[in-house]
Amino acid sequence: MDATMSVMRVGVILGGISSEREASLASGRQVCVHLNPQKYAAIPLFMDLQARLWHIPQKLLIQNTTSDIVPRLEGEAERVCYEDLRSLIEFAFIALHGKYGDDGCTQGLLEFLRIPYTGSGVLASAVCMDKYMAHMVLKQAGVEVARELLVEDLGWEEDPEKVRNEIVEIIGLPCVIKPDREGSSIGVSVVSEKSEIDGALEEAFSWDNLVLVEEYLGGLEFSCIVLGNDELQPLVPTETATENQYLTYEDKYMPGQSQKITPARVDREVLAKIQEEVVKAYQALGMKNYGRIDGFLVGGNRVLITDPNSSSGMAPSSFLFHQAADVGLNPMMLFDRMIELALEAHEGKRGPL
Repeated sequence: MDATMSVMRVGVILGGISSEREASLASGRQVCVHLNPQKYAAIPLFMDLQARLWHIPQKLLIQNTTSDIVPRLEGEAERVCYEDLRSLIEFAFIALHGKYGDDGCTQGLLEFLRIPYTGSGVLASAVCMDKYMAHMVLKQAGVEVARELLVEDLGWEEDPEKVRNEIVEIIGLPCVIKPDREGSSIGVSVVSEKSEIDGALEEAFSWDNLVLVEEYLGGLEFSCIVLGNDELQPLVPTETATENQYLTYEDKYMPGQSQKITPARVDREVLAKIQEEVVKAYQALGMKNYGRIDGFLVGGNRVLITDPNSSSGMAPSSFLFHQAADVGLNPMMLFDRMIELALEAHEGKRGPL
């Protein structure tokens, strides 16, 4: 870059109002630390529980939790009104996770403000957040998903015995019960007995009005990052292994709680098949820039997609960086690539991304 050229002001939006705000803080911190200072000026923008934005200094960025930051905002941070955001930043790196961050809400706001941003657009982000809706799209595209049943809170309240029987008859036991629009394994239960259904549903309904019941899948669980808009680059899949019945929140974010093995321990032909199905899912959902597709390898040759994500965790232990390293990208280079792809996507759009 020409030394006379100014760096791009990149607002890194972190925190948020979802159940995944702590994971978002860790992700946003990594982005701020690893953005190339010769190209970008990182501006940390903390979203509080009222969805207000604050430009926070380094001493707040390095705090351990969002609850450490919130009491200090009034005295040590600068409030940023949404209508003033465009005068502060030229580009938004969305490090939010979960509701109001991954689901198209923040993306829609940035579209109104005409600020380009990382990740997929409004529609793809919203569909990916709604697991059941995403699965409907994937099945239409010929991508295999788990056997599933959507339960609405009103249906459960009106006739719980009918719902219990449908779960046993249609899905079978064991099964997985989860909020339809949550991430990071929040509100997830594995149910082995009919007597456990009520408690699992109540837990899931405490997070969402819609609950997804899926067959329990044995086999190898994987996650695969995809980079690209039109020309897609699936990275090498990571195998995620845990001693628990499913990959818990602690397994995902606490170092040493689970194994994240990159590449997954299967032969090259199977890795290629996983990548092929992941790309098919990414395209079917209209994803852009980058995304993470999770699924299972069952019986050694069946690839089922369970959870498409329009973003990915970026904490230091994230397999995102393992997969990027496999293709020669360190964190700084990876974030460079994400921003380049995002600018490419937004430059060519006609209407919202």
